[in-house]
Amino acid sequence: MSRTITPDSMMPYFGTVVLILAGSLYFPQILTFDYLSQQLQIAAFLGLLATGATIVILLGHIDLSVPWVLTGAAILSTALVGSGNPVLSALAVPAALAFGALIGVVNGIGVAILRIPSMVWTLAVNSILLGLAVLNTGGFNPKGEASQLMVSMASGNVFGLPVSFLTWMAVSLAIVAFLTRTPFGRYLRSIGYNEKATFLSGVSTPSVVFAAFALAGMCSALGGVLLAGYANQAYQSMGDPFLLPTIAAVVIGGTSILGGRGGLFGTIGGALFITLLTSILSVMQIGDAWRSIVFGVIILAMLLFQTMRKGARS
Repeated sequence: MSRTITPDSMMPYFGTVVLILAGSLYFPQILTFDYLSQQLQIAAFLGLLATGATIVILLGHIDLSVPWVLTGAAILSTALVGSGNPVLSALAVPAALAFGALIGVVNGIGVAILRIPSMVWTLAVNSILLGLAVLNTGGFNPKGEASQLMVSMASGNVFGLPVSFLTWMAVSLAIVAFLTRTPFGRYLRSIGYNEKATFLSGVSTPSVVFAAFALAGMCSALGGVLLAGYANQAYQSMGDPFLLPTIAAVVIGGTSILGGRGGLFGTIGGALFITLLTSILSVMQIGDAWRSIVFGVIILAMLLFQTMRKGARS
């Protein structure tokens, strides 16, 4: 984790503190424990998606299938619970995670084996998942419900801290350990810097790409499970609002969109910043269109900042 704590990764934490202080002038309740706890709960949904996105972006790729991996996992898990079969209900969460991993492998095939740009391939996969969901549901909201486990994961709390936030932190720590204590993390960053040189050094780059996309898919699926538990159901396009904020959280956290540099510490701060910013904009009754503009401006500003810093270092 320490290697990922840089000035860039600290920026979203400073920004979050500024938002809290500035927002409290307009909305004093922002300083209450209940409000901040609620923001941690909501940030966990975005944070899990951004965790997976960080892994892929460190490779120098991008995953645009996040919205419908999330939605597909939510539909699958709630459908299994709604079947009324105790065995299928117990398999709801594992099945959703397996679904996410499977889509990640499919993305890996397109990127690592077929050599299709990740932006194009994952966008096509997202479109295919959308079509399959519409065929399955007839365009209506899918039937089913969340299990008690899913509800507890999304809305429960332990000593005042949301279980969803604790789950996000546990996943983040596990992935950080995996990235820092195994060769996978070194290979991941090396591919982000220079994939061809990494391959020529003897690393099985396709295996790393497969594993990275599979992990990202599982993170997106887990986010879908928690969202379904939070809403007690799955619904069409529930993941669509998360794509731009997910990328924004990663970029704001200091991870280079070109790959090879960054980490989860900054992404955690980015997710907290985006969640709080969204909440404050909602309190101020700022419309969705302006929120999209704000997120876009933030992403562009951070890309320009990273480019300028890279130019200064070189």
